[in-house]
Amino acid sequence: MKSVSNKFLVSAKGCAVYFFSGKQSVVYYSTSVVRTPYHVVDPSPWPMIMGANLWGVAAMFICWVNEISLDSLYWGIPLFVLTFYSWVRDIINEATFQGFHTEKVQSGLTLGFILFLISELMLFFSFFWAFFHSALSSSVEIGCCWPPVGLECLDWSKVPLHNTALLVASSASITLSHNYLQWGDIWVAAATYIATLGLSVMFIKNQYEEYAWSSFSISDGVYGSCFFMLTGLHGLHVIGGTCGLVFCFVRMMLLQFSSEHHVALTLAIWYWHFVDIVWLGLFFIIYIWGS
Repeated sequence: MKSVSNKFLVSAKGCAVYFFSGKQSVVYYSTSVVRTPYHVVDPSPWPMIMGANLWGVAAMFICWVNEISLDSLYWGIPLFVLTFYSWVRDIINEATFQGFHTEKVQSGLTLGFILFLISELMLFFSFFWAFFHSALSSSVEIGCCWPPVGLECLDWSKVPLHNTALLVASSASITLSHNYLQWGDIWVAAATYIATLGLSVMFIKNQYEEYAWSSFSISDGVYGSCFFMLTGLHGLHVIGGTCGLVFCFVRMMLLQFSSEHHVALTLAIWYWHFVDIVWLGLFFIIYIWGS
């Protein structure tokens, strides 16, 4: 080399190309690819498209609430489903077939999911706070008592107690399924997994029937608002958790989970346990203490 002013290029085929005073010299060398435990995600169109889809869903909801025709907004539903499928397909390919989800990436995903559960806990805490505030300092408008005068509460020993047993049993069965998967017995894991899905569907059915039989609605004062906001929000989380479990069950049947690598299933199980714990709080505070 004459000086640092000489140009130096490195090609992608493992050779260095030098330019000395207009003359080209090629030197081949052996090199190893430097691996990093982090995953630098490739540019993807799905976040932008999903944002547009969510805008369309929000517009549909606003039109539905205000009784406006939705004929021009139905395109958002199939586009949302297609975008969601494509995005999840790419994530599965990166995690299962390309090996990009290293232990470092999995730890980051786990930490992010824990923070998500904490935010969900704060959401439920805000509605619990409203319930406690109304119950412990009842206003004159509701008769200075709790529950309000003239309101017939639901019997905790019937449907609510049955739902509690269903959710506790589902948490036990999904934990058992997880253990069998770690032990390598996928068929027993699948059987207990199916039992969990059946219990969750029974819970959703019971909750719907409870709403149908209830003598009060969400518009019946602060008690009805707090009751239906808490139980309805929890019901939506149960539906979401059930969809997540179904998704992981399909992946497990496609042998995309191993006894060592199944972070998606682990996070889905954590979410289901979170839903179970929130329901126990609802059962003891709303149905027993609050009534």
